[in-house]
Amino acid sequence: MTNSCNDVMHRTEIFVGGKWIRSAGSEVIDVIDPATENIIGSVPNGTAEDVERAVRAAREAFGSWSQTSPEERAVWAQRIADAVTARADDFAELIAREIGMPLAQSRAIQVKLGIGDFAVMPQAISEITWEEKIDNSIVLREPIGVVGAITPWNYPLHQVTAKVAGALCAGCTVVVKPSEVAPFSVFLLAEVLDVLGLPPGVVNIVTGEGGTVGEALVAHPGIDMISFTGSTRAGRRISEIAAARVKPLAMELGGKSAAVVLDDADLEQAITVTLSKCYQNAGQTCNALTRLLVPRSRLAEAEWIAAAAAAEYRPGRPFGEGSTLGPLASEDQFRRVRSLIDKGIEEGARLVHGGADRPEGLERGYFVAPTVFSDVSEDMLIAQEEIFGPVAVIIGFDDEEDAIRIANGTDYGLAGAVWSADASRAHRVARRLRSGQVAINGGAYNPRAPFGGFKQSGHGREGGRFGIEEFLTYKSLQV
Repeated sequence: MTNSCNDVMHRTEIFVGGKWIRSAGSEVIDVIDPATENIIGSVPNGTAEDVERAVRAAREAFGSWSQTSPEERAVWAQRIADAVTARADDFAELIAREIGMPLAQSRAIQVKLGIGDFAVMPQAISEITWEEKIDNSIVLREPIGVVGAITPWNYPLHQVTAKVAGALCAGCTVVVKPSEVAPFSVFLLAEVLDVLGLPPGVVNIVTGEGGTVGEALVAHPGIDMISFTGSTRAGRRISEIAAARVKPLAMELGGKSAAVVLDDADLEQAITVTLSKCYQNAGQTCNALTRLLVPRSRLAEAEWIAAAAAAEYRPGRPFGEGSTLGPLASEDQFRRVRSLIDKGIEEGARLVHGGADRPEGLERGYFVAPTVFSDVSEDMLIAQEEIFGPVAVIIGFDDEEDAIRIANGTDYGLAGAVWSADASRAHRVARRLRSGQVAINGGAYNPRAPFGGFKQSGHGREGGRFGIEEFLTYKSLQV
């Protein structure tokens, strides 16, 4: 670890109004290294008073920031992208420490996504119609106001930058409540913004628990909109609080995404890629492809390929040589994933690879082996519930219609995939999946495309101009 990273492991202040200030509370939250189970630092356990100060700073800054031109905000977005790039190694090390992702993956995935959120914004801003004439009306698109951003631990930089980039480029100011499980990279982001000279109050950061800081943020009358990423359960609670003030929400919640492998597909390629998407970040990815749907006639072949592919993943500590699968991020998550694996066995699913036991040689840390189930029926808990761990389930289908029915047969609709040797067939099936994003034959993630889901996966979109538009509202001037 570099000295700069060591310096940020114990934080005593929050970032409000362009200054580092003491929290109004005296308590701290310990941050645990998931690879060792040791305490690696702490952050302030913020209070409602801290939220009040942060909202006040954001409101004061909104007047001037909202009046900056789109072109000026585009310049700021590029400057932030460049500044994060310059500190990429520090961000990568911090994220590897706080969530356990292997260092090379942290740099290539976690940090790259965070940089990309800002880097796409200059072009995205140019794609928006900020003002147009409709008959006797001038229709304006204006920033919605002060945004409260509540973010999870699984992509601790990217989930913040996705919201902050869109909100800032819309002309909004922001109060961020990052996850207390993995907060350090957000503090480093605040340092970057501070050094750049971003106007005071445009971005504010308050750490703390969801029940205190999060709820105070949602309920605050000075917050005009909430952008939340997290569990569906927490999303319901936020919706209840926001409804009392008729406050708009953008929410990205859970997922149980299916990869549909049609009978003419390259089975080995489809399964190998699907498992890579399932096991990314130790399975702690909301759009992970955790359900592998294959023709029932090729089920045995699929099991063999999946077991061989899973065996290639090497669980280990983030700075260990050769590690390709890190630990789960917390003890709570560790217990939950293991209990769901046990539940799968109890319900009659058959383990093809892995299981609830710790990987050999990893007696400490929240490690779970890459796991594959087969003989999974679509009504089993492991086929319906978001596990958020390195667990894939194989489900057989009879024909194309059956595959589409099963793929759409959960409460979620965040992502999916379709594999077929016939491109037109793959497109036809993809259009029938009730999911916000569908990868066709391994199509890559596009940071300029809208990201979000259907059903209980939430509402609203992030990414590119869609991520800016989420924080805009309309005004009509009748002339």
